[in-house]
Amino acid sequence: MAIDLNGISVFLAVAEARSFRVAAENLGITRPAVSQAIRRLEDRLGVALVRRTTHSVSLTEAGELLYQRVAPAISEVGLALDATADRDSAPSGLLRLAVSSIPEQFISGPLLAGFAKAFPGIRIDVTVTDEEFDIVDEGYDAGVRLGEVIDQDMIAVPVSGDQRQGAFAAPSYIERFGRPEHPSELSAHRCIGWRPAPHSALIAGNSVSMDASSMWLSTPQITTTTCGL
Repeated sequence: MAIDLNGISVFLAVAEARSFRVAAENLGITRPAVSQAIRRLEDRLGVALVRRTTHSVSLTEAGELLYQRVAPAISEVGLALDATADRDSAPSGLLRLAVSSIPEQFISGPLLAGFAKAFPGIRIDVTVTDEEFDIVDEGYDAGVRLGEVIDQDMIAVPVSGDQRQGAFAAPSYIERFGRPEHPSELSAHRCIGWRPAPHSALIAGNSVSMDASSMWLSTPQITTTTCGL
């Protein structure tokens, strides 16, 4: 038998108030609506639940039995709903993050520690990877990546200011080989290449394997600053 929760709630209000008028006021509905709900519930169960007289309302034996069995259950439902609402007001659970290696340097330490202190109910699971993949499909809640590799359909907010890369040399190197005055001169200098581990990336929706060839930044992409290079 399907449960008529609306009818049950009206019945409980009448049973506790022993009055159709007071029950209607407590529920915020009209007195005729209360009468109709009780009548539908009685018709559905095939028994009388309430005795009605001009001056009083009382429960039948069947009504008293129903009240004694249903009232505690409905109370438990109310407590469960309140507990769920309280849970939502205080964030809790597991937060899975996919973080690439460069942003990981900026969120580790004080930033994550501050988040954990502010939300003690949340457990943080961080995966550091430079592979490009759909974080939602892989079961992550969020990702921290460089801005240029974020898909346009993703909702993104900055977690730091713009990050810059620069060319650096030890004083002994400058003394031996000279100081470059312009980025175009870097190609003639002894530079250390960046060699990433083999990985895969999503390009135009297709997974592409990337080898471990050295990564070089072409000099036209480097600009001068007030600090030199």
